[in-house]
Amino acid sequence: MAERVELDRSQGLWHLVLFGLAFTAPLVVLMTFGILDRASEGTAAGAYLLATAAIFLTALSYARMAGLHVGTGSAYTYVRRSVSPHAGFLVGWSILLDYLLLPMMTSLLAAVYLTASFPEIPKAVFVIAFLALTTAINILGIRVAARANGLLMLVQGLVLAAFFVLAIRYLVALHGAQTLETVTPFFRADVPMSLTAKGAALAALSFLGFDAVSTLSEEARNPERDVPRAIVLVAVIVGIIFVGAAFVAQLVDPDLVIKDAASAGLSVAGKIGGDIYATTFLVGMVLTQFAAGISIQASAARLLYAMGGDGVLPGRIFAYVNERTRTPVFNVVLSGAAGLLALVLSEEKGASLINFGAFVAFTSVNVSVIATWVRSRGSDTSRNPVTWLVLPLMGAAFTIWLLVSLESDAKIVGLVWISIGFVYLLWLTRGFRRPPPSLAQE
Repeated sequence: MAERVELDRSQGLWHLVLFGLAFTAPLVVLMTFGILDRASEGTAAGAYLLATAAIFLTALSYARMAGLHVGTGSAYTYVRRSVSPHAGFLVGWSILLDYLLLPMMTSLLAAVYLTASFPEIPKAVFVIAFLALTTAINILGIRVAARANGLLMLVQGLVLAAFFVLAIRYLVALHGAQTLETVTPFFRADVPMSLTAKGAALAALSFLGFDAVSTLSEEARNPERDVPRAIVLVAVIVGIIFVGAAFVAQLVDPDLVIKDAASAGLSVAGKIGGDIYATTFLVGMVLTQFAAGISIQASAARLLYAMGGDGVLPGRIFAYVNERTRTPVFNVVLSGAAGLLALVLSEEKGASLINFGAFVAFTSVNVSVIATWVRSRGSDTSRNPVTWLVLPLMGAAFTIWLLVSLESDAKIVGLVWISIGFVYLLWLTRGFRRPPPSLAQE
């Protein structure tokens, strides 16, 4: 029997952080600023601050589980090992919907911006070209993907840095330095906290990069040390960027009188830097989606790889790794093909479906930490109840609230998807008469 080809262990701490940041696409804060501002009625920075605090709790839970369980399956792996194989399967099935639809969202957002600039070219051309490029880069290997992400993140970082410099210069020139000494973008007396919290529910979805880091455990040089650190670092870094960008954007355009909330970021860019920066900003937006697309597709492929390695999905297909590139080629192509749903789904429908899988994952990882603490009681392993019980309980409560607050359509489709997974699990276990396939690492 041929020896199984292993994934390429080449990623250090800052490679993992870069991967998570590219997945998150920090510049997306300005793409969604207008939508968030409308939902929170002028307290977008406060919404991001609440979301950052809540997501930080969940990131801590991810970090704890990543330090205990090294594997590519993220929440799927953690729940299998700490709760039960059956629960792990259903969590993995839920996340599968999330990860398979994310490439669709990145290609769709990029195509929307490009079509606005080049209306004579059909949107389908941009979608197909985008997915073909991200698929090719991921097939070539994680090292190539990391290098591409490094270059694209540099461009994104420069665009963001220019935004902060130009926005602060604009504000100081218009109102003086004292204009920055305000809490209005965070909290307003005439805006109920419930509306700021509503904005936080939307903002939480911009933090998915920390989850993606956990899928690269088998490609990290020191996964027990570096993956937990990278998870927390990504959550903190993007939180600071999101809160800061929303703060200054709110001050630049406090009334947000434009009709299309989705174009608020472009409007702010034009106000602080004129046509030149507005054009640069548009290019940065497209490159941001490209960088995110590379990372998202890589993560989806590795989740399928983990499920194939466990025998949950056909291992001959999903656990296959190309000997030359050392990448799960079939999974990369499949995730790219799923992205073609961008040709038929709207941004709103796709985002709603993704929300369901994300919040299931966040909640399940918090529950995994609690289950680990419960099982360790009375053993030689001593775990602090504050960090292993209280904090994950708080994180789980918040993510359950976010899950319940989703639109009814998203919850219906999500529950249907889980029901299909449950039926498949019944067949796989012959009516629960035998356990699901064991983890290859156990």
